[in-house]
Amino acid sequence: MKLVSKYALGVAAFLGLVIAGGTYKLDAAKAASDSDWGPKWADNGNLILPVGYHEWVFVGSPLTPNALNDGKAGFPEYHNVYIQPQAYSIYKETGTFPEGTIMLKELQLTQPGENEDGSRSEVSGRGYFPAARNGIDIAVKDSKRFSESKNWGYFNFGHHAPPYKATAAAAPVANCAQCHIDNATKDMVFTKFYAILN
Repeated sequence: MKLVSKYALGVAAFLGLVIAGGTYKLDAAKAASDSDWGPKWADNGNLILPVGYHEWVFVGSPLTPNALNDGKAGFPEYHNVYIQPQAYSIYKETGTFPEGTIMLKELQLTQPGENEDGSRSEVSGRGYFPAARNGIDIAVKDSKRFSESKNWGYFNFGHHAPPYKATAAAAPVANCAQCHIDNATKDMVFTKFYAILN
């Protein structure tokens, strides 16, 4: 009788841990939509520039220099992209960007070119090398605020050297969102450029 009781208690304890673990995951996913790691909004609805984003998960850094685009690249800098660690963790577990995800792109100029293609020579060889920071663009996933642009809103905090604007209003859909609607790889994000998102 005592052996049966101990076995029953062991099974109950194990099931309790499994249920608790499942509850924890559900609670964590629910918290993603309105947690303290999500975007912060000013009273007028503008997005507040996040702090500490250089400590976030670095996603990647595409480059479209002027010298390779007839001198007319839309963003002729490195696109240093960051995502909050919490959003990245949920994305890696579920394959879905959770509500409140921030994709922050900080632009960074290249060192002055020495060749026609804009490249230069450094100790590591010929190539493109980062210089000063030069602007911030942000995408926020919020299905309630941005349903008309497939659940993402886009913000510009200045295309210049820091300091950047403290807050920014959402850009019209035609300015940024439409390009993502037409061309993005997955859920309005150009995931094909970022190995850690694939």
